[in-house]
Amino acid sequence: MPATLPDGDAVPASGALPATALEGLGSRPLAFYVHVPFCVTRCGYCDFNTYTATELGEGATRESYAETARAEVRLARRVLGDAAPRVSTVFVGGGTPTLLSPGDLGSVLAEIDAEFGLEPGAEITTEANPESVDERYLAELRAAGFTRVSFGMQSAREHVLTVLDRTHTPGRVPKVVEWTRAAGFEHVNLDLIYGTPGETAGDWRASLEAALACGPDHVSAYALIVEDGTRLAARVRRGEIAAPDDDAMADRYLVADELLSAHGLRWYEISNWAASPEAACAHNLLYWTGADWWGVGPGAHSHVGGVRWWNVKHPAAYAARLAARETPAHAREVLTADDRRLERIMLELRLAAGCPADLLDGAAVRRAIGDGLVEAAPWAERGRAVLTLRGRLLADAAVRDLT
Repeated sequence: MPATLPDGDAVPASGALPATALEGLGSRPLAFYVHVPFCVTRCGYCDFNTYTATELGEGATRESYAETARAEVRLARRVLGDAAPRVSTVFVGGGTPTLLSPGDLGSVLAEIDAEFGLEPGAEITTEANPESVDERYLAELRAAGFTRVSFGMQSAREHVLTVLDRTHTPGRVPKVVEWTRAAGFEHVNLDLIYGTPGETAGDWRASLEAALACGPDHVSAYALIVEDGTRLAARVRRGEIAAPDDDAMADRYLVADELLSAHGLRWYEISNWAASPEAACAHNLLYWTGADWWGVGPGAHSHVGGVRWWNVKHPAAYAARLAARETPAHAREVLTADDRRLERIMLELRLAAGCPADLLDGAAVRRAIGDGLVEAAPWAERGRAVLTLRGRLLADAAVRDLT
């Protein structure tokens, strides 16, 4: 099961934010993340806040979830007030969001639009398992206002998917991408995972080539992390399978960057490649550049004006709080100026656009340039620290040196 929630400061039952958090609210972009916590089965590597039907218990159902989520949107309107801007992006994640009907997902989107308004051309994304959608579902999703779909492909090799406990077959992905394009979606992302025990270099190259053959305009490639408390971690601990190898994962990353770049997808964040600026995930860019976002759903995290909070985990507890017209927030923290500066450095250094000079110590950047971790030209020409390919491989160490 997922890890317990962190401790923090108490949140008023109304969800009211400190006045400092609301200062300048309308001058910053506002995004919504909607967490759908349901899955048919739990993948062995997953430590997200998700629940199968047998784990839900009393007080929460898929059928009632959309209305509960809409109640939190209305709460957000009361908390943020008239100064809140129109919403720039909405991202529905999970779990498996497409276990809800297109009508249910569309109703949550419609509530956000009714309460806040959507910016013209707003990016509206949902994640999807390839097995959870068909042609009709995707057409209805597009009609509901969604503009982008992100499919959890993970691998093109069945034995790799088996280790990950994924429930789709590799041949399903080309079909759903074709259906998504036919439904009128301009932007399609495929998520890949590298470093799975038993995955060979040939398996990884085959997965990249299979993904590219589908014609997505965005690919995300993430190194497998063995999280405590997952089935995968238990198998590694028992010696049934080997732990991911750091050197092998570095090699996988280099192959990903080479192949994706050769097919016209350029990195814009360490784990993300896009065919054009328009294809980049605008929602995630708002996270990485310090915008405001409201997280709807059990366990969802939010951030507004330097205040971060997180909701109670279980769907039943979440629904009960909202039924009582109380915030579902479990706790919150107020970030200090130094906290916000360090987080901004950590996040913006992950971007191809880099981190601005006024956040960094010039001497530290020059050392990083000498070590081959930071590009010399962007620093000299634009005063921005941009990681080299080697810097991306050693990003955690590079960030530590620069902060």
